[in-house]
Amino acid sequence: MRDPSTAEFTAVSIAARVRDGTLSPVAAVDDALRRIEHRDPRIRAFVRVLGERARADAEVLASRPDLADLPLAGVPVAIKDNVQVQGEPMRDGSVATDPTPSTHDHPTVARLRAAGAIPVGLTAVPELCVWGAVDSPGVITRNPWNPDRVPGGSSGGSAAAVADGMVPIALAADGMGSIRIPSAACGVFGIKPSRGVVPSELGAHSWFGLAENGPIASTVEDAALMLSVLADNPDLRRIPEPRPLRIGVALNPPSWILRVDPEWAAGVEKTAALLASAGHRTDTTRVPYPPNMTAAFARWMAGTADDAADLDPALLQPRTRRHVALGRAIERAGLLRESQVTRIEQRMLSFFSQFDVVLTPSLARPPIEALAWSEKSWAANVVANVRYAPFSAMWNVLGWPAASVPVGMHSGSRTPLAVQIVAPPGGEQTVLAVAAELERRQGWRRHAPV
Repeated sequence: MRDPSTAEFTAVSIAARVRDGTLSPVAAVDDALRRIEHRDPRIRAFVRVLGERARADAEVLASRPDLADLPLAGVPVAIKDNVQVQGEPMRDGSVATDPTPSTHDHPTVARLRAAGAIPVGLTAVPELCVWGAVDSPGVITRNPWNPDRVPGGSSGGSAAAVADGMVPIALAADGMGSIRIPSAACGVFGIKPSRGVVPSELGAHSWFGLAENGPIASTVEDAALMLSVLADNPDLRRIPEPRPLRIGVALNPPSWILRVDPEWAAGVEKTAALLASAGHRTDTTRVPYPPNMTAAFARWMAGTADDAADLDPALLQPRTRRHVALGRAIERAGLLRESQVTRIEQRMLSFFSQFDVVLTPSLARPPIEALAWSEKSWAANVVANVRYAPFSAMWNVLGWPAASVPVGMHSGSRTPLAVQIVAPPGGEQTVLAVAAELERRQGWRRHAPV
């Protein structure tokens, strides 16, 4: 059998070789574990490596009679530490959570296992997945492209693990941009599906419907394959052939007080020009964001408060305690109103009647410095997060599909640039088609330099 370390490190390639017998599941897992051992001490993407358990799972998989039919046969996968993995504690980035091992797999993990994937580790998240940087006292998860910067959050561990070539795919979750923000920061592809496409079941109630599970991968094809498994919908693996699309190109940030870094804006303009040269109609526009993002922020804070309802406040980080207190005040004040969402939805449906997809920057500026953000104040965290990552949250409020696609490198921060692709509900395949076309026409370096 070929040494998997010399073969293409993608989920599609690994699964194909396991199915045809040229690669054993154990060899595929061993390769990922070697990569994690050698690379993770610099990045700290993982909070728990499953090691012998993953090897044992691979040996069992090798004897499955349906091995040749499994879409993710033998593919090593990282799991964000905010969903249940049977036999492992789910700490959600906090010492306040229950250290007891989970008694069952989350539906997304169960679907990945059923498709032949092998979980090899749990990835780092900020406390309760609230923040746009990943650290805990004494440990900072870093960006593989520039360790002085964060990998984004809250799925920063998952994105860093893929970007550093430790695993080909990773399970992530997105409540205020937590798939797209780290995918943009780390130069990988991540897609948040429409509400209800993939089981969410995150925390008390998935932050009042803001949060969705989805894939992070180094290629669009890998992400589509993983998404089809998570959604239990094989059709989502099929990326449609390009057709002429109406593409809106919007650089305006959600608030007038925010500014977009010129290189991030140029990344969108360059991408739009490329798509126009491919035959798509591109029109400069402005997304009609609401005057404020109360609908998103209220659900973010109140959702966190509900997730923390059974936790000891004394064990939470000060920034999270403040966030929880504000969330409880919001709920008491009755500030969670469905009419907030309805107004935004009506405005956006009217806007999207002109377009099939809309491009925006994925981030407004490079990812923030890799510091001990867990020791800083609530206000410092919120201001830093909003300034660099304001473009994601509204699509969580609406439950619309959105993805981040790498489009270059920032000369100052030495971290990737990316564009966000947004479509109306059910537009996952349109988003995937545009992303795949960008991948074919300009591509991106799939892994950070080791």
